[in-house]
Amino acid sequence: MENVPRPAEELAVLDRELAQIESRRAQLLARKSYLLTLLTPPVPPVPPVPPVSPVPWTAARTPETSPPSVQNALLALGGVLLTIAAIAFTVVSWGAMGIGGRSVVLGTVTAAALAAPAVLPRRGLTSTAEAVGALALVLTVLDAYALHRVALAGTDPLGYTAAACAALAAGWAAYGLLLGRLRTPLPAAVLTAQLPLPLWALAADASLVTLAWALLVTAVADTAIALWAKPAPARSIAGITAWVTGGPALLIAGGLSVTADSPLDAAWPGVPLLAGAGLGLFAAVRVPGVSFAGAAVAGLAAVTATAGVVRPSVPLSWAVVGYLLCGAALLTAVRAPLPRAAVGGLCTAAGAVVAGTVLWALRPVVVALLGPLSRVGDIWAGTPGSAREALGTDPGWSETTTAPLVLLIAAGLLAIAYRQLPAAARAAALSGATVLCWAAVLVLPAALDLGHAVDVATRLALTATMLTLAVYAHLPAARRRPGLAAPPAVSTAAMICASAGAAAVSVLALATETTTLVTLGVLLALLCAAAVVLNAAVSEAEADSGTEVSPEARAAFQVRAFQAVLTCAAVVTAVALLCALCASAGLPREHIALVVLAVPAACALLGARLRRHPVALPMELTAAGAGLLAVGLASGHPPTVALVLALSAVVAAGTALRPDRRPAAGYLAAALFVLATWVRLYASDVSTPEAYTLPVTVPALVVGVLRRRGDPEASSWTAYGPGLAATLLPSLAAAWGDTQWPRPLALGVAALLVTLVGARLRLQAPLVLGGAVLALDTLHELAPYLVQVVGALPRWVPPALAGLLLLTVGATYERRLHDARRLRKSLGRMR
Repeated sequence: MENVPRPAEELAVLDRELAQIESRRAQLLARKSYLLTLLTPPVPPVPPVPPVSPVPWTAARTPETSPPSVQNALLALGGVLLTIAAIAFTVVSWGAMGIGGRSVVLGTVTAAALAAPAVLPRRGLTSTAEAVGALALVLTVLDAYALHRVALAGTDPLGYTAAACAALAAGWAAYGLLLGRLRTPLPAAVLTAQLPLPLWALAADASLVTLAWALLVTAVADTAIALWAKPAPARSIAGITAWVTGGPALLIAGGLSVTADSPLDAAWPGVPLLAGAGLGLFAAVRVPGVSFAGAAVAGLAAVTATAGVVRPSVPLSWAVVGYLLCGAALLTAVRAPLPRAAVGGLCTAAGAVVAGTVLWALRPVVVALLGPLSRVGDIWAGTPGSAREALGTDPGWSETTTAPLVLLIAAGLLAIAYRQLPAAARAAALSGATVLCWAAVLVLPAALDLGHAVDVATRLALTATMLTLAVYAHLPAARRRPGLAAPPAVSTAAMICASAGAAAVSVLALATETTTLVTLGVLLALLCAAAVVLNAAVSEAEADSGTEVSPEARAAFQVRAFQAVLTCAAVVTAVALLCALCASAGLPREHIALVVLAVPAACALLGARLRRHPVALPMELTAAGAGLLAVGLASGHPPTVALVLALSAVVAAGTALRPDRRPAAGYLAAALFVLATWVRLYASDVSTPEAYTLPVTVPALVVGVLRRRGDPEASSWTAYGPGLAATLLPSLAAAWGDTQWPRPLALGVAALLVTLVGARLRLQAPLVLGGAVLALDTLHELAPYLVQVVGALPRWVPPALAGLLLLTVGATYERRLHDARRLRKSLGRMR
């Protein structure tokens, strides 16, 4: 049998065995350490580091400025301080010394300052020499001032200043050439040289022409320095000052030229203008950097000088033509042996002159377009005496009689430039020429003071021409004559001109009855013909294109916009013609309104035939505007307004038969029917509208139920909305003004039933209509009591309630944002 030891004995055995294991582990660790010391080489001892006494810590820093910068700053500051001291000595403290002492001190200091720059560069003090040289220049100016105060006080200040500037400029130039290392004297001499001649002209009280010559001669000298002087700083300064002095010279001479009273008076300033033009052209040829600007200035100066001589001897309108012709003459520089930039400058000057004359001619064009609006209140008042009288506004016709000629010349210049310009600019030039020709013909009858009938006929012919051009540009290539194709931009310009011209001639023709009818009829025929031709051209292009997108097909897509514009314009013209015919027949306004509805009906039928044609929708929307016009014409006669609304609803309902128009047209038809009912009831002074609306509501609801059974997807608004609104809304309007209780009570009960039915069947239309009518009816009944309660409350209560409401809404909003942020963080922690 097995002998099991007691727990105390077993614990003693375990303690002994653990002690043996620990002893063995210590022996193994000691052996491991010994073996590691045999394998690792000995490490030499590290000598101790002697203590180091503490020293202040310094870090290497990058200098913020370089030594030359510090040097230049010190020299500049020193020069400025010395200059201030010299000025104070000369101007402020001059009386403290006698004349001999003053002369000796100022002369000695000036001589020393002038001589020092000759010695300092030899010792490597170039910057110091520059500073002292600048100081010397200032001292010479002070010497000149002192000389005037002491010895020449009686001389003219301007004359003395001119002489002093000339002497200083000459002296500084010689000083700068003698000491070639100094960079200040020569530029200072150039700047000072700009003053002598203009100051002498002012001192001599010379004329403005002489002053212009003085400035121009100074500019010539500057140009010579800029071209042939050797020091670069002086050349740069002279190039700038040449523009500074030459520009005012040309401006003064140009102003004198355009305000002269006789050709001789204009010839005197014309000479410096021509001289300035020659100077500018010379600089344009010699200096490539200023070729364009110099040539442009030369061209403008030459035009001003040449046309200015002719201007005083002719009326203003012909003087503008003279300037235009002189500007056009500059275009001959295209073939001149000049640098390309210079040719561009001359052409730019010509363009500026042409643009200026065109702007002058635009005022009568604007009057020709908008002037007839001033006589809209005098429709069919009688034939005006002339084309100018029909416009009602006088832009100064005696001074703008040559506006058509100016516009035609400008158009011819653009047409000539069409062949010379790059492809990107050619279309713009040709389009501009088209617009200018149209404007010239438009303003021609008024400029020549022709008759009103001639003006209307001219405008109609002009509109026909522009429509033809707009359509011809989009015809297929096989139907156009070779070489007569026009860019699409020209077609766009022609279409814009045709639209503006048609609108203007329509208003202009309102002067007489016959003119109105003939004009509107001709315009309608032109617009319809253009739309038909465009449609045929597009269809032919699409048929020829096949599956590929040819240029003809791309043009077809672009021309759809033109078709839409023409169609909408034709609709508007048809409406205007119908109104004119009815007015001519003596029909009252309310009857004219019924006739106008023929246009929306015809457009609806035509739209059904066109189906998805791009012009169908714009045409129908424009015709809808005619419906609004009919309502406006019938206003003041409620029975006719109701009839117009009902007929409009019939047209809309017929349009709703088309699947692509069903939603919008259906809702519109329902709204118009309901509105027509209301207006009819109002016109008949009906106080019990339910007797008329209930017979409509019941069949409408039955039709709605049948519709929902046949088409479960049909909306409750389509099925039940018209029927419910036909009774609930008129009853609500009647109950709102009823002071008795039976109707509001009956309406409230009916609205409650409709609301409950909508909630039970989950139908939106009954629920919304019934609930809205119930709420409004209840509000109407409780309104008197609410007014009493509000009147009994203290005045602070409504603002307090409003503030409490806002605080509640704000707190709720903040809470929702906090919840949203917590949700976003929770989602972000998910994986």
